[in-house]
Amino acid sequence: MKNQFLQISTACWLTLSCAWAVSSQAATPAKLLVVSVTKGFRHSSIPTAEKALAEVGQKSGVFTVDYARTDEELGQKMTAESLKQYDGVIFANTTGDLPLPDKQAFIDWIKSGRAFIGMHSASDTFHGFAPYLEMLGGEFQTHHAQVSVDCRNHDSKHPATGHLGPTFTVFDEIYLLKNFHRDQVHVLLALDSHPNEKTPGFFPISWCKEFGKGRVFYTSLGHREDLWDPTWTDKNGKREDSKEISEAYRAHVLGGIKWALGLEKGDATPQSK
Repeated sequence: MKNQFLQISTACWLTLSCAWAVSSQAATPAKLLVVSVTKGFRHSSIPTAEKALAEVGQKSGVFTVDYARTDEELGQKMTAESLKQYDGVIFANTTGDLPLPDKQAFIDWIKSGRAFIGMHSASDTFHGFAPYLEMLGGEFQTHHAQVSVDCRNHDSKHPATGHLGPTFTVFDEIYLLKNFHRDQVHVLLALDSHPNEKTPGFFPISWCKEFGKGRVFYTSLGHREDLWDPTWTDKNGKREDSKEISEAYRAHVLGGIKWALGLEKGDATPQSK
């Protein structure tokens, strides 16, 4: 396990270093809107996620962030006109039916060539809005107790997973999904057995896909504070995910964002089963 952490840490450092080198040559960083409004369950990790995304963007130089944290800010920043100022949108643990000014205009905006990045409960959002679910590629159904799982890496060359080994061991709340069509997405991480019951099966964790001229990256990981923040501890000074795992997760997110923005190449072809 120690060797795995060392390998992950080295790979993460190389990934972030490459991002810094690329960003130093870029004219301006991309501008992303981080949406954290919830109309259902609200994750306690949202403030940590918001901070982590800002830190990843700033340290890599790849992107800057703006926030939509309230209904009012959604109304102001997600009109068809306001969206023109952004290169992409991140749904950071959103839930429920968000009061967007024009939901279809948002979907069309992504399809026209923008980036969408969905974190964890982005799949627990807009359950009744078919165009969103089609764009995302899967829908939250349920979850059980948080658990340690071995995520199998299905693409060792993709920017979101190239720094990981054959498996990525992580402790988190693992989603069970519905309306997922494997032949329509490019799987990045998945489980070979049920996260809790351990019965054999296919359980997707992260994927990417092209959507019209746009790009979509989703990871169901991101429930826990210690996954987002390598320095976080609970009131007893403890954490389940190590600092190295948190850094690997941040590199996973950064790689997915870079791919979605078109800054790094990566396959989006659906794999055969």
